[in-house]
Amino acid sequence: MHDDGRVLADVVEYLTCPVCGQPLAQDDRGLRCPERHSFDVAKQGYANLLPGNARPGTADTPEMVRARDAFLTAGHFAPMAKALAHLVPTPLDEPDAHHGCLLDAGAGTGYYLSTVLDGPQWQKTPGLALDISKHAARRAARAHPRIGAIVADLWRPLPVADGSALAILNVFAPRNAGEFHRVLHPDGSLVVVTPSSRHMGPLVDALGLLKVDEQKSERTDATLADHFDLVSRDELEFEASLAHEEILTLVGMGPSAHHIPADVLAERLSALPDPHPVPLSFVLSHFRRKP
Repeated sequence: MHDDGRVLADVVEYLTCPVCGQPLAQDDRGLRCPERHSFDVAKQGYANLLPGNARPGTADTPEMVRARDAFLTAGHFAPMAKALAHLVPTPLDEPDAHHGCLLDAGAGTGYYLSTVLDGPQWQKTPGLALDISKHAARRAARAHPRIGAIVADLWRPLPVADGSALAILNVFAPRNAGEFHRVLHPDGSLVVVTPSSRHMGPLVDALGLLKVDEQKSERTDATLADHFDLVSRDELEFEASLAHEEILTLVGMGPSAHHIPADVLAERLSALPDPHPVPLSFVLSHFRRKP
């Protein structure tokens, strides 16, 4: 655990200024580029690289981040995180021969990035966590001793140097195909995790949740097709026994959180057993960068 941003020293060489695109360097005051644009490093260990005109929009609140952190650290998604760790390849046969980072685009609390970094092939690689929520970045900065956390908007040019990511993780997060292609090593991989149409099973109808499009994988492929080739796709399904509070957190981690009033959701949930078995279903897609 760390709280002073020292781990940023391991990833700062992969960062660029969000204003002018020049490389960033770390000094006593924070991060600074040759054009003298400067950015503070928070005492909690993350740096905010949102441009001055950017707005966090629907970024996770402190309450949402705490709930997600509790849900994930309880291990409910552990089988998926382990499958993700096994799927993410290194870009070269000798990974130590190449200098770079493991990038999590939309990292949240850093849970998935931490799991992958603990894999044997990534033991010497720094992790770079990007998220638009400063509250999530604060958690991610403390999630693993080799994670540097940055507040950034995935829909804008990423404050990351060309070709510096050995691999990119993208778990339930927006996908900026052009920027992912730019920052990814020429031999690097992009691993995307999305829910399948069977995710949460009967709870979808019982609670009136938004349904996952059965063509979601095809739509994901289409958004990435100009920059990436699909290498493999796997589906993973398992069941978790969740208390009502955990189900509320799970719902809050998805798009239904913005479409169902909290009191309506609570009333519908009260009619179900507590705890309740919940099917969890994911699609893990491995893409290779096109030249």
